[in-house]
Amino acid sequence: MSESAQVLGEVILTEDAIRAKVEGLSAQITADYEGKRPLLIGVLKGAFIFMADLCRGIELPIEFDFMAVASYGAATQSSGVVRILKDLETEISGRDVIIVEDIISSGLTLSYLRRVLQTRNPASLEICALLVKEGAMVEDIPIRYTGFSIPPKFVVGYGLDIGERYRNLPYLALLSEK
Repeated sequence: MSESAQVLGEVILTEDAIRAKVEGLSAQITADYEGKRPLLIGVLKGAFIFMADLCRGIELPIEFDFMAVASYGAATQSSGVVRILKDLETEISGRDVIIVEDIISSGLTLSYLRRVLQTRNPASLEICALLVKEGAMVEDIPIRYTGFSIPPKFVVGYGLDIGERYRNLPYLALLSEK
């Protein structure tokens, strides 16, 4: 799909629906990690809006850090090759870690990221994903906190983009052709 042919399609998740789900996930994490100080690792760039909203709702002393990985570029399908563009600044050995991801499609990127982080000996390593594409995962990944299951179509908004466009939308919409 060429960039000039991309238009916003149907809104599949409203701002209110996203807000309610994020509040629920924050409350669940607060309850599950009572008495602990989890480290949230946001996967840039897509998860930054979700992580900001999520961590504001967690009623615990938390820390956060970020990693940047690439597998898409400006395309609408993963290249299958994962590269770490920005690594953590925080030591995770012995820490309760939650990877915060915007969307899980095939699961290949997240599977790679989990393997890398497991070698750093965290006390626990869980995943919180706002979106999981139905039927698209080729890797069996345990996801402890899931926001929404969505159709296996390309979506934008709420941090997700195509060629750095549409991240700032407060809702989630399908990307379609003119």
